[in-house]
Amino acid sequence: EVQLQASGGGLAQAGGSLRLSCAASGFIFDDNAIGWLRQAPGKEREKVACITKKDGHTWYTDSVKGRFTISSDNAKNTVHLQMNELKPEDTAVYYCAAEEIGPCPVRSNGADYQGKGTLVTVSS
Repeated sequence: EVQLQASGGGLAQAGGSLRLSCAASGFIFDDNAIGWLRQAPGKEREKVACITKKDGHTWYTDSVKGRFTISSDNAKNTVHLQMNELKPEDTAVYYCAAEEIGPCPVRSNGADYQGKGTLVTVSS
């Protein structure tokens, strides 16, 4: 059974940083893609960042380029999202999601797998 466990959410001030982690277990697909989605109150779920296991290709939505960095530790089956220069508009529930087959990004609705979310709150 594939499981995605997200952690690292919390409260940060604008301009600050947080690091999210996604621990994946049960994966046997070598060509998968893992990414982060987020959903702010009253808004649709959106894609944030993604990385492919096979070649480490990364993808970011425009609003986080230059501020967020996604990375993977394949030995530990963990994906991290380093979030710097946080803005109040980054406030959302962040979800780790994965596709059995890449490429990036993962689908914002209907990804093959999705874990429970972790709340990120950025105060102004």
